[in-house]
Amino acid sequence: MPLFNINACEDIPPDLLAQAKALPEGAPIVVMVHGYGYSPTDPRRDPHAHIFALEPSYDLNTALSWPRALGLGGQNPVEGIAVGFGWESSGRLARIYDMAEIAAQRLARLTTRLALVSGRPVGIIAHSMGCRVALRALRHLHEGRVSRMVLLAAAEFQSRAEEAMTSPAGRACEILNVTTRENDIFDLLMELGVGRGRERCIGNGLTRPLRNWLDLQIDAPEVIATLCNIGYPVGVADRRVSHFSCYMREGLFDLYRTVLRAPDRLPLPYLAQALPQAQAPRWSRLFARPRTAPLRLPFVHHSAD
Repeated sequence: MPLFNINACEDIPPDLLAQAKALPEGAPIVVMVHGYGYSPTDPRRDPHAHIFALEPSYDLNTALSWPRALGLGGQNPVEGIAVGFGWESSGRLARIYDMAEIAAQRLARLTTRLALVSGRPVGIIAHSMGCRVALRALRHLHEGRVSRMVLLAAAEFQSRAEEAMTSPAGRACEILNVTTRENDIFDLLMELGVGRGRERCIGNGLTRPLRNWLDLQIDAPEVIATLCNIGYPVGVADRRVSHFSCYMREGLFDLYRTVLRAPDRLPLPYLAQALPQAQAPRWSRLFARPRTAPLRLPFVHHSAD
């Protein structure tokens, strides 16, 4: 079956490796990494019954099937393989941030085995603290094991991300860093609660440009318009605060699906040239004035004296 759900503490299933080895040429392998607040050992917080399931078993406003949205998880091996990577991310934020390093090593091991047996690089999509896991995994990987990463509202600091990008795997991997000012308050909580005010999150991009890193601010009207013009219409940002709009908003997974499954259709240099590069400043959405209709003054007819 082309959908496999495994956990960081488990051995890699032989069936997964056999499926990866038998994949036809061009079929992708995409590993999905959840963020903060999940526990594969707790039925109420199990990511395999939530975003990694083809049919989420409980109804939350953030319940969206990632494999189905990526066009994976069916019975046709030509589609490729989706792998849900579960790790213990429930508990005190600073502790989970540190524990993500262990999950990163397990993710690197999984990615290496999949790339070797299949003869192709792996794609990764991650949300929140899962982005830290994905980026830290680059430090434990050889060049070419990962082709692309899609990072959604990443809970990671600029210094750590830039360190990961200097690794052999990081220099060879393309990153689409999906940001939104809707996530500003969560970035601040990370910076204060984990970084103690000394670090800045990558919701504001990196401190310097990299040829293989592209920030995509999905709540910017000009970005939404550009995506529509190149064939990826997405819903308009309608919230001031949200940690999940980067995958819940209508149309965004159509873009991610192409980025991960058909990278030749959306080369990173093309996206970089087409999309606005400037990030809106922090709090520009939270404290924006409500939009109001233009004031219409009544017409007054003045008669001649």
